[in-house]
Amino acid sequence: MKIIICGAGQVGWQIARHLSGERNDVTVVDSNPDLVRMATESLDVQGIAGFASYPDVLERAGARDAEMIIAATHSDEVNMVTCQVAHSVFGINRKIARLRSQSYLDAIYSDLYRRDHMPIDVVISPEKEVAAAALQRLSAPASFDTEVFMEGKAHLLGITIEDECPVVNTPLRQLTDLFSTLRATVVGVRREGTLFAPESKDQLFVGDDCYVFSHRDDIARTMEIFGKKVSKQERVVLVGGGNVGLTVAKHLESDIRRIRTKVIEKNRRCAERAAEALERTIVLNGDGLDAALLAEAGIARADAMLAVTDDDKTNMLACVRAKAEGCDYVIALINDPTLVPLMTPLGIDAYINPRATTVSSILRHIRHGRVRAVYSIGDAEAEVIEAEVLSTSPIAGRTVGEIDFPEGALIGMVRKGDKVIRPLGNTRIDEGDVIAVFALAEDVPQVEQLLQVSIDFF
Repeated sequence: MKIIICGAGQVGWQIARHLSGERNDVTVVDSNPDLVRMATESLDVQGIAGFASYPDVLERAGARDAEMIIAATHSDEVNMVTCQVAHSVFGINRKIARLRSQSYLDAIYSDLYRRDHMPIDVVISPEKEVAAAALQRLSAPASFDTEVFMEGKAHLLGITIEDECPVVNTPLRQLTDLFSTLRATVVGVRREGTLFAPESKDQLFVGDDCYVFSHRDDIARTMEIFGKKVSKQERVVLVGGGNVGLTVAKHLESDIRRIRTKVIEKNRRCAERAAEALERTIVLNGDGLDAALLAEAGIARADAMLAVTDDDKTNMLACVRAKAEGCDYVIALINDPTLVPLMTPLGIDAYINPRATTVSSILRHIRHGRVRAVYSIGDAEAEVIEAEVLSTSPIAGRTVGEIDFPEGALIGMVRKGDKVIRPLGNTRIDEGDVIAVFALAEDVPQVEQLLQVSIDFF
């Protein structure tokens, strides 16, 4: 597939890394020649230095032959105009744009994005994606990562194995015997910095970070088996009242559990805007690192604290201070993935990577076959792909044990009709089933081949 990626920043580079590794013909466009050079030197892509919205620049990038364009520059307006030019001048069929401004994302203006108006097929909002990720982290406390699949019936949980975990040093095959009714599957383990798909003979050791698929109704039991206590989230403190913090606070206000929320925002204008938009939430104007202000917000009694400012170091320090003041569960928004290894030593329970959430959203609209969702794990180390099995798929009609999956791939959950089950070796995968597959980055192309429809399907 010929794909043009406009913007060679963190998101654009990561998308280019994914797609070029899967033998797509990728061209990266950016106004910064240094970013273009970095992309072409480190990835198997072509590079064009210039403004993505200029027709002559897109022409040089091969727009006349392109099947898809992804506009992920730092400017909403450039992304929008790029999609318009790609449609009107070059007739590119698939157009994806990243838009940040809330005004462009307001639901009452959604009619703007039509082929006869602003022809953008998919609009990605990083702020909305990050807010959704924050809410998911809150829904599964004691996990460092979480994502929802199969219309909410299956959850991917990131769990750190600690001393009190009852299943430490237990082969995974024995977990099936010990907990025969538990609908949960360990699909990935990170040990000493290396992520791998475990085999049935592998054991879990203290310090491992493992990724577990669990049925929605078995989450509490799964967390208990892995040595985690699940507590109710009744009091939440948010540090940061910008677009992300405001979106999270609005969702918490509408939650049927009536969660009591307080927001701390340093910028007075942002604080006033948040106070006007929220009805039951208390907004405090001040520094989230101020111990006195945190005490006023009731941090010692809070069940969770989310630090979602636009500064990584502020978020990390706010989490460390909140933990020191007695908050049980803290979540930090981290843009720089090189800071992630510091999370555990600093005692930060979970983090949100905006780049990973945005990349996952974009990949969801690129994958082949009947892909319903894609989630990027870590620094693009692996993906979880949810897809419908078609009659022409090589895996249709075969049992899990018969499918020739690569070593770095495991099926986490299978949905048959309205029923979500844990896959066993004798589980038959039929046409119409939906499966969730964990795959290391290098094995994603092979997994896609197993999910992809054959040419005669069309």
